[in-house]
Amino acid sequence: MPRVRVPHTLVLLFGMIVVAWVLTRILPHGTYERITDEKGHERVVPGTFRTIEERREEFAAEGAEGPERLAPTAIFTAVPTGLAEAQGIVFFILIIGGAFAIFRETGAADAAITATLGRLGHRPQSLVAAMIFAFALGSATIGAAEEYLPFIPILVGLALGLGLDGLTAAAMVCVGYAVGYAAAPINPFTVVVAQEVSELPVGSGMAFRVALFPILYAIGVAYVLRYIRRVRRDPSTSLVADLPKPSSASFSSDVRFGPRHLVALVLTAAAITLLIVGVERWEWYTSEFSAVFLGLGVLLALAGGLTPNRAADAFCRGAAELTTTAILVGVARGIEVTLDAGQVKDTIVHGISEPLAKVGPNVAAVGMFFVQSVINLFIPSGSGQAYVTMPILAPLADTVSLSRQTAVLAFQLADGISNILFPTNAVLIGILSMAGVPFGRWVRFILPLVVILWVAASIALVVAVAIGYS
Repeated sequence: MPRVRVPHTLVLLFGMIVVAWVLTRILPHGTYERITDEKGHERVVPGTFRTIEERREEFAAEGAEGPERLAPTAIFTAVPTGLAEAQGIVFFILIIGGAFAIFRETGAADAAITATLGRLGHRPQSLVAAMIFAFALGSATIGAAEEYLPFIPILVGLALGLGLDGLTAAAMVCVGYAVGYAAAPINPFTVVVAQEVSELPVGSGMAFRVALFPILYAIGVAYVLRYIRRVRRDPSTSLVADLPKPSSASFSSDVRFGPRHLVALVLTAAAITLLIVGVERWEWYTSEFSAVFLGLGVLLALAGGLTPNRAADAFCRGAAELTTTAILVGVARGIEVTLDAGQVKDTIVHGISEPLAKVGPNVAAVGMFFVQSVINLFIPSGSGQAYVTMPILAPLADTVSLSRQTAVLAFQLADGISNILFPTNAVLIGILSMAGVPFGRWVRFILPLVVILWVAASIALVVAVAIGYS
């Protein structure tokens, strides 16, 4: 029997744009009314969903015909529009590539990886578990996501040095990222937003989430460690064994650690710290991230004694290597662009949330979790999903004797776990592409863990209902 070949990630993403366009042709167009709160955030008004057909009279009174269905050309315009809407992350990725290439040119990356392998090469399991914990903690507290992209080339080189693969590097970040978001005590982009929209005290219910964090972390770590033990025993079992290694991941073990390398590492650590502080205190995002790494590139060139031409050549080479990654991120955003332009995103939210009003609290809690998981495919932004769904699901929780806190928990569990499965998540696509892991191979690796986490999340929600979590 011939083996089925999984299409290239770009083919999969473009195929999903086509599917999204088909949905705009077969689903009724509809929208909720929205209001802008005192903080400038747009929220859905519960109970206001109407199809475009039901609003034809309003359009006629205003002398307008109303929106029409998307033409087939929208399939193709979605790609440049997606690139434009994702420009912040796209340019951030390219600048990361350039800055990291300068970092590599100084020899600091090779020296750091060689030194790390000398100290921890005999304990890869401990190193992997520690890295997953660090990324989980960052996501659970400050909502880190895009900030992890600069780590990928270093982690890939480290994984290869440990006798592992690029998929392991992606797993360290993605599993930590998922656990952190799913069980976050105080993530400002998901928990805080969802609690504010649901009219709950910010930070309330934290004890249950803190207790859930080590459980999900243990499940994630055990799964990744099982994979790396298998790969270390037999490298041919790697899911990416037949693929070329990312060019940025190779390193020289002959480079010995020196003062210049230490300065380069300190500068890089300082830049990442500044990034985290900027997010927390000044609400920085991709423009500021990119500026920090441009500045880092200049400082690294000076610290490494590179000539301006040599630094510029390295920067351009590094940015060029991540062009595919940047394109994939933009195409992934094109899926959401198509659903938005076709005005069916609200239709999907309305359609899959309606049945929840007819079931008991246990089924409703688990049902909300899976509804939010499906919605995450169409609205990959955690805060965006909260603003669209929580105004609908929080009042709905009241009608089925379910606490609003449990509804928030269902949302954040779904958002965190789904983040590492759906290709509409631009950060996931960026991580996988930088690590040289095709999306199809990633699904083969991560789907069993996602199913395990879905079961664990469902149990957690039933427990939450049983204890009257509030």
